[in-house]
Amino acid sequence: AAPAAEPEPEPVVEELQEEDPREHLNVVFIGHVDAGKSTLSGNILYLTGYVDKRTIEKYEREAKQRNRESWFLAFIMDTNEEERAKGKTVEVGRAPFETEHKRYTILDAPGHKNYVPHMISGAAQADVGILVISARRGEFETGFERGGQTREHAMLCKTLGVRFLVVVINKMDDPTVNWQRSRFDECVSKLKPFLKTCGYVIRKEVKFIPISGLKGSNVLTEVDPKECDWWTDVRNEGSPMSSDPTLLQLLDNLKIEGRSAEAALRIPVLDRYYERGCVAMGKVEAGRIAKGDKVIIMPTRTETRIEQIYMNDTVPVASAKPGENVNIKLGANVNVEDVCKGFVICKAPACPAVHSFTAQLALIELLEHRPIFTSGYSCMLHAHTVESECTCDAILEQINVKSKPGAPKRPVHFAKQGAVILCKISVPMTICVEAFEDMQQLGRFTLRDEGKSIAIGKIVTVDK
Repeated sequence: AAPAAEPEPEPVVEELQEEDPREHLNVVFIGHVDAGKSTLSGNILYLTGYVDKRTIEKYEREAKQRNRESWFLAFIMDTNEEERAKGKTVEVGRAPFETEHKRYTILDAPGHKNYVPHMISGAAQADVGILVISARRGEFETGFERGGQTREHAMLCKTLGVRFLVVVINKMDDPTVNWQRSRFDECVSKLKPFLKTCGYVIRKEVKFIPISGLKGSNVLTEVDPKECDWWTDVRNEGSPMSSDPTLLQLLDNLKIEGRSAEAALRIPVLDRYYERGCVAMGKVEAGRIAKGDKVIIMPTRTETRIEQIYMNDTVPVASAKPGENVNIKLGANVNVEDVCKGFVICKAPACPAVHSFTAQLALIELLEHRPIFTSGYSCMLHAHTVESECTCDAILEQINVKSKPGAPKRPVHFAKQGAVILCKISVPMTICVEAFEDMQQLGRFTLRDEGKSIAIGKIVTVDK
């Protein structure tokens, strides 16, 4: 029976779809618990016609049974029982949708601080971050105090390489807000200085827009001027306010630079599964991939051939350009055990696999009971899809400290919160990373300790 089963995929091969010329963006929704991320992403899918009315009515009934009538849109993204019962997202939900100009994949990240590692793997693939802020009195403030998730999420987004941040001020239709301009301005003025400290250039990389995720105002259609008469005036002010009236128009008009199809191929593996062979999931960060290409899987240096490329899990395509989420069926010589999360699929020149590297590190928020960063400090390292333990071997110098010209460099033995240092970091097993200058997506990382993000960094050199 085995030979008879072989020719089955043949008809599919005939119908390989050509590449869609529209650009593809991964959009990640981040923000504090209960800011309305799942509801907003659910509503976008509903408004763009990816969820039909019957399904929505079914969810409305389910939400009513749970006495949570406003959650019905969130149920589109939060599919499992635990998420629905508590109303909290746990895993990163994924869903594709498209407009006339672009194709998108929504990544709905969890807001709860226990699930930040899930959120990191979601944001590592994103090109655009949508930071959802609740305008409801009290909710905006809690998301922002020390320990609120708004801060950690925005900072992680920057380090994970999200180049553009759209800040949506959600729940503007709430009775405590009622589309007041003063509340919108208050939220914006508090967010601006904070986003600056995360490293965003406010005028270029950040846009603010007021919306209601539940009613869908300013998502696909503009808000009714009777409810909100000031949005047209604010819009005409220009940046950092959104100059487009609605969220989807704003996303359509974004220009993403730095995607090179000519560069060497790099696909960090997010996950893998078995289906008539090993299938690896990931996002094409650089280069172009086509069916039949020879590739190298790093760090194990396994060589194989690409049997098939799928988009949106099921659509077979001939090739994929940077920015696409793909599932790649690898050659028969690769088993599921040979590929792990964090491996990188590349073409020559292959991605370096290293035990140690030199990095520039900014210490943001050290733990209260470990307030000093020294050599020997060990914690978790997150870079693209890799999670690994790591240890600081030596601090080479502190960068952001003023010294007299001509004075000899003093050795640095420790660093405190707020310092920017050059240090050597080692990991127990080889990981695939590159210098930030060669490949930005594989050159950034975050250090976390005891559930808190303590530092962000970029790799200066890798030790071959």
